[in-house]
Amino acid sequence: MTSNNYYTARQYDTKRRFISYWHQIDEILSVSPKSVLEIGVGSGFVSKYLREHGVDLATVDDDKNIRADYRASITKLPFHDGQFDVVCAFEVLEHMQYRASLLALDELYRVTSKYVIISLPDATRYFRFEVPIPKFGKWKKLFVLPLMHPMVHEMGEEGHFWEIGKKDYPLERIESGLEKIGFTIVKDYRVFENPYHHFFVLKKHPHER
Repeated sequence: MTSNNYYTARQYDTKRRFISYWHQIDEILSVSPKSVLEIGVGSGFVSKYLREHGVDLATVDDDKNIRADYRASITKLPFHDGQFDVVCAFEVLEHMQYRASLLALDELYRVTSKYVIISLPDATRYFRFEVPIPKFGKWKKLFVLPLMHPMVHEMGEEGHFWEIGKKDYPLERIESGLEKIGFTIVKDYRVFENPYHHFFVLKKHPHER
């Protein structure tokens, strides 16, 4: 269990993490949800921002030291089937065994009516390329180098049972697991400024199971 001091310490909210916050917020708002469930509150920045911008949001965390609307396990959520338009869990699933994370994803599938948005740590090596183009801004491209040894943990994060790109956990395995649950992967990408965070926007197709 992580103490609240971990999330409120100034070292937690790094510049790169704020970039990931922007993507979390942007992906949620881009689908215009009427209701959102956030699992894993962290520092509370994202939930505070969404509420201040009129989003009907509920939060869940299993850490008694974290302020959340509900105290529950991600594998057993106290909500009705399809209760929320969007369910999100950012940098959460890797903190449990992979088999348990699939059970958690199945539960997220159950309580959403439309979308699940998640981010996962990606340790796959990469090469970033950025070129300034006059009058058009910048052209950015991130190249994956899957045959190289994966990255070590970044930003001091601990307690991960698995990460994309680490031994036995290639991206293809993660994608296959999501599709077997019933999701369609609408898009997935690594944040250019913070490639350790890999985002997935998943759409629910309830009649396929």
